[in-house]
Amino acid sequence: MVAWPFYLFTYGNSNLRHVSALSGAAATPGKTVLFAGTDQRSEDGINDGVEGQRSDSIMLVHVPESGNPSLISLPRDTYVSIPGYGNAKLNTAYSVGGPELLVATVEGLSGLTVDHYVEVGMDGISSLVDSVGGVELCLDYDVNDPMSGLVWEAGCHDSDGVQALAFTRMRYSDPLGDIGRTARQRQVIGQVMDKAISPATLFNPFRQRELVRSATTVLTVDTETDLLDLARIALPMRTIMGPNGIVGTPPIIDLNYQPGGVGSTVLLNPETVDEFFRKVADGSITQADVAANLL
Repeated sequence: MVAWPFYLFTYGNSNLRHVSALSGAAATPGKTVLFAGTDQRSEDGINDGVEGQRSDSIMLVHVPESGNPSLISLPRDTYVSIPGYGNAKLNTAYSVGGPELLVATVEGLSGLTVDHYVEVGMDGISSLVDSVGGVELCLDYDVNDPMSGLVWEAGCHDSDGVQALAFTRMRYSDPLGDIGRTARQRQVIGQVMDKAISPATLFNPFRQRELVRSATTVLTVDTETDLLDLARIALPMRTIMGPNGIVGTPPIIDLNYQPGGVGSTVLLNPETVDEFFRKVADGSITQADVAANLL
């Protein structure tokens, strides 16, 4: 009984890739995890018109010492101050400075020190979804998007890895653009987590091993994070991704802010964003706080 979990832990840790990411800033109360979904485009992959590697999905998870844990999606085009580079889109931090600069930028924006950095290779979403036997995904409008490869009839459908990957990448046919895409990415993550703890996975050692293999081969973490830390992160994620979880974006006042030189950006409300992240930090954040933020 002990040998199998130990094997899975050892096997999973051997597959994890590590990267220097944490800033070394003084710790803030609670635990904070920065998730970055990165996507390296290639000629034989789904092409959504963006070249090179980008942090396409950026999510900040905070578990306070007391109160409500939350998941805050940070739009990749958020107009922010990047240390050493001035004001630009948030995903520019990853492009020019990798995980370390992305972490430092998010810390400056939120006031929270990142304790764990988890990078998810979006190309690996396909194998991860297939490792749990597929997932049910829902979208309430038809899509035929050649950029992402997503063809969808309005409603809920059982989806394999290839379709789930297109579902997470589709942006140009979404009325909300990147905001809508981050919501769909959260949906895929939530569905994978539900399937991962289902009896079909928990009582099937072959599926357990395939899930561990798929998860750890698509993840890159900071040098201080191991598989046990990931398991501890997953526990509050179940609550956050549930029906009563606190999930949303910071307060946005303009989805097409054009300051010049950086194109169209997402502008956060400068009058309320600091108070918003204070509530995230102390656990007083509520569903009402995030529900009112999307224009």
